[in-house]
Amino acid sequence: MVKVIMHGCCGRMGVMISQIVEEDKDVEIVAGVDVINNGKMSYKVYDKISDVTEKADVIIDFSRADAVDEMLDYAVAKKIPVVLCTTGLSEECLKKVNETSEKIAILRSANMSLGINLLMKLLKDAAAVLAPSGFDIEVVEKHHRMKLDAPSGTAIALADAINEEFDNEYEYVYDRSERRMKRPDKEIGISAVRGGTIVGDHDVIFAGNDEVITLSHTAYSRAVFAKGAVSAAKFLFNKEKGMYNMSDVISENLGK
Repeated sequence: MVKVIMHGCCGRMGVMISQIVEEDKDVEIVAGVDVINNGKMSYKVYDKISDVTEKADVIIDFSRADAVDEMLDYAVAKKIPVVLCTTGLSEECLKKVNETSEKIAILRSANMSLGINLLMKLLKDAAAVLAPSGFDIEVVEKHHRMKLDAPSGTAIALADAINEEFDNEYEYVYDRSERRMKRPDKEIGISAVRGGTIVGDHDVIFAGNDEVITLSHTAYSRAVFAKGAVSAAKFLFNKEKGMYNMSDVISENLGK
């Protein structure tokens, strides 16, 4: 049985993960952390993670960027692995995440879904063929009106997957409103749409002469991300240190 602290338990994803765990005999949430307690959780909810006294095997973090620093300190002190799902982290925080992975195991992913992580692999293959042939690359992401960060961490991760194929030579452009110039060759445009209740929609457009190829992923429910986070928690169980991502989870599952 994997015992979990749910950091950000009363948010949309925290609630979804809690529901999924209730139906999973191999995982149990022993405590939650959230500044707003909705009073509906079946486990004790704390205002601060430093107040948690229950013993746990893994922390699943779906909180806010400004809460990650304290969570990492707690995880190191208690030697608990972390599934880090919060996006919009500063460069300083990302540096701390990397340093912390030398002390405990951390699985960090901008998107926990199997489909998105497979899409990253497909993008590498597509970019290797299309970019040298003159195709321009654009990433368009759409999310609900309540999402705080823009562009999404997933959109940046998709762009990064492409850019890694070319030694990070491509520049990311988020706003062309002040530019009056021809599009450079080595550029990836990233656009964000916010509205309604869109769960998550990502299109990667390869636009060439007289043809366009679009690779897309649409999430119709947050359950796809919640299931991925729970799978990641199982993967991290008993791992001592190191940095992991969802591709490691997928590889382990394929190997079984």
